[in-house]
Amino acid sequence: MSTIVLFPEGAYGPTNNCVGIGDVLRREGHRVVFIVEESFAGTLEEKGFEERLMRLAPAPEQPEEPGQFWKDFIRETAPVFRKATFEQLSEFIVPTWEALLDGARYVDDRLREIFDELRPDAIVEDNVCAFPAIPASGIPWVRIVSCNPLELKDPDLPPTFCGLPVDDRSEWDAYRDEYRRASAELWAGFDEYCRERGASGLPDGEFIHESPFLNLYIYPPEVDYPRSNPLGPTWRNVGSSVRTTDPEWSIPSELAEGDGGLVYLSLGSLGSGDVPLMERLVDVLGSTRHRFIVSKGPQHTEYELADNMAGAEFLPQTSLLADVDLVITHGGNNTITEALHFGVPTIVLPLFWDQHDNAQRMDETGCGIRLPTYRFEEDAMSDAIDRLLADLPLAERLEAMSGRLRASPGNERAAELIARVAETGEPVTR
Repeated sequence: MSTIVLFPEGAYGPTNNCVGIGDVLRREGHRVVFIVEESFAGTLEEKGFEERLMRLAPAPEQPEEPGQFWKDFIRETAPVFRKATFEQLSEFIVPTWEALLDGARYVDDRLREIFDELRPDAIVEDNVCAFPAIPASGIPWVRIVSCNPLELKDPDLPPTFCGLPVDDRSEWDAYRDEYRRASAELWAGFDEYCRERGASGLPDGEFIHESPFLNLYIYPPEVDYPRSNPLGPTWRNVGSSVRTTDPEWSIPSELAEGDGGLVYLSLGSLGSGDVPLMERLVDVLGSTRHRFIVSKGPQHTEYELADNMAGAEFLPQTSLLADVDLVITHGGNNTITEALHFGVPTIVLPLFWDQHDNAQRMDETGCGIRLPTYRFEEDAMSDAIDRLLADLPLAERLEAMSGRLRASPGNERAAELIARVAETGEPVTR
């Protein structure tokens, strides 16, 4: 059997996605090794995987929580989340790219050490920026896109990160021009670095290469975007990728009965750290007739839940989604695609990155409702909940989508394709 290295971005979303795929590969007999940040040390071993540790920046003096680098970075830039996506370009998007590229430079030598030690049959990366050690290794590699598909550019689709609608192009060009202007210097410097380190140059304006072997993205076809330029033959959409490694879950006894819907509230490990936002949501949702399961996040001791709520710091999301009627989310790609996998509508409160695009896409496809995260009216939230829970045609549509996705699990399809690359060393094309 093959040795396959999985290298997710140092955040819960990509890591959880790779865990779901890695679990399938491991069950099929492959040796699966995760490359993870030191702050995640032991978390993958607990799930039965091998780990190789690395850092994206010098070690701090104090011990870190998993993903602490990005938690700290987000906390420092959080005030920008209250601004429009156009303003976020220069104040959040570009600084985030800068931090990502600095991390890629810092870790490049360590990645080469790991590849030289393991000599894997395939490398799988779920990142948004290139790590030149991967294409320079000569080892077959696979790219996974755990973000909204607008990351894969098309002239007839809205630009990435903008949250703009598909049917209104009036602001697309201005956003694209400003994005290119703001990121051009960063791109040029990183393109040069990739070449210096033995990788090919970057595609124009992009911070990551397309793999010549296999590229995967995750978005149910029913809500995917119509493209004017079809993706190349090594691209596959696996629809959804839901891990089966989460522990079992049952509805808390105090919420098992009730007239209202059962709603899951999760703003992700980063969004839930905004205590004032979580306190407002608790206040607004606590006045409704519905019942709420709350993923409280890293600041779970800093606020209390209302009487119609139960929750914990972490919850087994993929285990509980089958039991809820609605999800209120920040719009991370994992949560969006997992909700659709289980046929659950969404209310999306986006904060940053592709969350704005997912919020807009759920709204314009009728699978959810987008609300302004920091400015929503109390009545707008309660009306959105009631409207989605009462929408029977939507429920039927989502049930059909869920049935198709569950009949052909994306994590199993992804694992099959990755194993084929590892075993043959050849591109997998449609």
